[in-house]
Amino acid sequence: MHTTDPRTGGGRRAAVLFDVDGTLVDSSYLHTLAWWQAFRQAGYDVPMASIHRSVGMGGDRILDRLLPSDRDASEDSTIMTSHAAVFSTFWPALRPLDGAKDLLAQCHESGLAVALASSARERDLEALRSTIGADAFIDAATSSSDAKESKPAPDILVAALEALGVQASDSVYVGDAVWDIYAAGKLQIPTIGLTCGGTSEAELRDAGAVEIYASPRALLENLGNSAIGKLNARL
Repeated sequence: MHTTDPRTGGGRRAAVLFDVDGTLVDSSYLHTLAWWQAFRQAGYDVPMASIHRSVGMGGDRILDRLLPSDRDASEDSTIMTSHAAVFSTFWPALRPLDGAKDLLAQCHESGLAVALASSARERDLEALRSTIGADAFIDAATSSSDAKESKPAPDILVAALEALGVQASDSVYVGDAVWDIYAAGKLQIPTIGLTCGGTSEAELRDAGAVEIYASPRALLENLGNSAIGKLNARL
């Protein structure tokens, strides 16, 4: 877990938690391709569309969701290692989504605590953070090692909140996958959905997102009237 000393002040503190892959970095389809190649190497032909709809879950859950239940589970770790190896070859191609750094900066400068609530592997998270280039505005960041269970379990969000010292009731989550929304819903944290990860507005809304925007930039342009702005005003 990466943390910095949050700024202190009077009263309660509010926080914005951000998913990273597909929310702040344009990596959802790179993960899709990496899983597809890892599955092919293990002898499984899984359609990319099915893989994309599962991106955002933890790797263990992706395997359980997409591969036969009677498979040799002893090979699962090899498949996940293959995915990691393929995805690492895409690190040079990673790009921040439009407005990602500016959105984190604005949230931070308005007095909100900012956390990256990601279940990415530690090395992947380092590459993602480097891509965003906004470490000065991030108070904490989680990786897969900080959670016993992956999304849609809420463990990663719990870890991020604990790192910040903020209550779930004083937070908002921003994510691009239905799994993000399901995880936050278990803690009754409202989730703002972004469609830049490739999930439709209708799917995000059906999953329970309180608001939908096309990108970090679109959310930034409407920040004052968003659930984030309302949270900040309330506290």
